[in-house]
Amino acid sequence: MKLFEKVGYRNGIIDEIRCDEPSYLIWKWHPVGTQYSNNNRENAIRWGSALRVKDGEVAVFVYKQKDGTQQEFIEGPYDKKIETANLPVLASIVGTAYGGGTPFQAEVYFINLAKIVQVKFGVPFFDVYDPRFTDFGVPVAVRGTINFCIADYKAFIKLHRLNNFDLADFQRQIRDVVSRYVKDTVANAPAAHNISLVQIESKIAQINDDVEYTIAERLKENFGVEVSGVDIGTIEIDKSSDGYHQLMAVTKDMAATKIGAETQDYVERLRIQREEGQYAQHKQTQSTHLGAFQTEKQAEVGIAGAQALGKMGASGAGDIDLGGGMNMAAVMTSMAVGSAVGQNIVGAMNNVTNESNRQQTNIVPPPIPSVMYHVALNGQATGPFDIQALTQMAANGQITPESLVWKPGMAQWVEAGKVSDLNSLFAPMPPIPQE
Repeated sequence: MKLFEKVGYRNGIIDEIRCDEPSYLIWKWHPVGTQYSNNNRENAIRWGSALRVKDGEVAVFVYKQKDGTQQEFIEGPYDKKIETANLPVLASIVGTAYGGGTPFQAEVYFINLAKIVQVKFGVPFFDVYDPRFTDFGVPVAVRGTINFCIADYKAFIKLHRLNNFDLADFQRQIRDVVSRYVKDTVANAPAAHNISLVQIESKIAQINDDVEYTIAERLKENFGVEVSGVDIGTIEIDKSSDGYHQLMAVTKDMAATKIGAETQDYVERLRIQREEGQYAQHKQTQSTHLGAFQTEKQAEVGIAGAQALGKMGASGAGDIDLGGGMNMAAVMTSMAVGSAVGQNIVGAMNNVTNESNRQQTNIVPPPIPSVMYHVALNGQATGPFDIQALTQMAANGQITPESLVWKPGMAQWVEAGKVSDLNSLFAPMPPIPQE
């Protein structure tokens, strides 16, 4: 027996309740030969008709009675005749009076649980403010897509009237909600991530995660759908706007002032380090020649002692004369004086040596030379700047790969993007690995 073979019945051909739509989210069944007009004939179902529900679908029977509306749900896969044993609500409504072929009234809706609906959204230009300069609003636009499906069909039915459901209108409602939350998240992104407005595109992944989390909760609560993914494709800054030009001007002035102060501080630190290095080298030279200096002073002490000895001998100091004209008391006195003077000078030299050794242990090596570049800004040469300063300037948008740079040894000014030392300043952020 074929799947959709029509089966004869004593009162006519029975109905086959099924959905043959190739792509749908919610579809209302109606008997062959009838139109959507919400009349009794459209909703009349013959007793014993075949109900066929594919895997991933659910058939919803809606019985409208005087005391209210009741529903029954048949999840696929299902392929049987309609009987009261399969539809308990139908049994309580119809009873035994419909044991024959008399039709009963019910609206039947098919809900596609496997359908993933993709909605494109676009947020037109709106003003976003840099947290450092709140006087300049810069227009920003956002574009992307959102994917969702119906996971809890009972919750979905409670939130929507199936007989008036329109997919285009539903997508519009989803798009409006998504746009509102995307706009709010992007407007607060610079302050939330502590970045300048011009760097907002570097935070698309984090902004996307924030939006997806917020939207998933809201759409599940308000629309009964489950979000399977949000993809913000573009965050576009209107670089032709007055707000953008004003922001870039004040940012450049602020950055130039900061870089100038940092450069002066850097030059001053280099001067101090150079002077300390020269002083240390001078002390090292003194230490090298200290041995010769000590020998020279010791010789001077010996000469001074000998001279003192001769003068005391000639003066005839003392009373003891051992013959030959030499006075031994004078000799002994001269030797004592010479020894004392020599010891004092040698002690002073040792103190100088020890002090020199202590100073050399505190010598600070000179700074490692760093590469410095001049940058052409507004037609004028500025700098020089080290790599750290150039990195900050690139982050603030003051220099680009097309900006001209020069350092000693270069024949002419060259674009920064063509200098190997500066390639890392403009390297794009790599994509986040997908799990």
